[in-house]
Amino acid sequence: MRIAKVLKLAVAAVAGLTFATGAYAQPKPNPNWPKNLTLGTASVGGLYFVYGQVWASLVNEKLGTNISTQQTQGPNQNIILTESKQVDFGMTTMGIALQAWEGKAAWTQGKQYRNIRAIFPMYDTPFHFVTLEKNPVKSVSDLNGKKSGIGPRAGTCGTYFPLMFKALGINTTIQNGQASDMGAALQDGLIDAFPFCAGVPIPIFSELETTNKVRFFTFSDAEIKKLKAAMPELSDSVIPKGTYKSLTEDHKTVGLYNFAIANKDVAEDLVYAVVKAVLENNPQMIKGHAASKETLLQNWNRNGFLPFHPGAIRYFKEKGIAVPKHLIPPEYKG
Repeated sequence: MRIAKVLKLAVAAVAGLTFATGAYAQPKPNPNWPKNLTLGTASVGGLYFVYGQVWASLVNEKLGTNISTQQTQGPNQNIILTESKQVDFGMTTMGIALQAWEGKAAWTQGKQYRNIRAIFPMYDTPFHFVTLEKNPVKSVSDLNGKKSGIGPRAGTCGTYFPLMFKALGINTTIQNGQASDMGAALQDGLIDAFPFCAGVPIPIFSELETTNKVRFFTFSDAEIKKLKAAMPELSDSVIPKGTYKSLTEDHKTVGLYNFAIANKDVAEDLVYAVVKAVLENNPQMIKGHAASKETLLQNWNRNGFLPFHPGAIRYFKEKGIAVPKHLIPPEYKG
């Protein structure tokens, strides 16, 4: 079965799970809220695409809202769209968010994105690698002189992997495209490896494993040390053995945490209700995707710089959390 077909079946299964409650009467939303809302996700085959559908449908079920998901290139584009109010909500890794906030990365073109606000913690994004078992690539250093497909250019992977390879002195030919396209390219022998980053298990990695003999590999301890020195926003991460059938040992790597975001002008009571719905229905979130096991209130402090939306702060305060002053935005009136 081809990857594209398997992925369509997987997405349909998620949609069936998360929208199963649609036959029941939904609560009426606040009439002051917009009738239609949009959440920016990412490309097919990556976790944002699935996870976004999970939390959007859960919120729609609990609040009676109509949040639709919009496929994007990932965190970079989500920030651009959220900043400009082309979408109401988005999702980002905190490394990309830091680049946006400071306006220092090349993709920002010097613009500081200061109208985005964090709303709730999602999950960790570890960086890891897969190749076909028949390929000679067994380590990250083996990618020197090889072809690597790293996902959409405007995503976390497309931003960070080139920086990582440069820091490690690895000269690999980079190809960009949707995660599903990268999976197909690996399967067809058009690339030698598929480095990617997302909450685990990554849907396209799982699908590749069902149709091919694959090998997972990761950074060496020395490479991890060098990467953390070059990019301090990276933190230690582990992909547990058993995450994929072919992964028989823990893989140490580096990662970035993910947060859902909103434009600062989204209504406070709407954001409060969204945060409450997501964080108080974690078992339902986990049914949609296992990465949601990290979508917990206690992980609010994985954000150290991006101001929280006033609606999120209101919810956190109700739960006894004192949000630090540097994470409180100027529009907060509490």
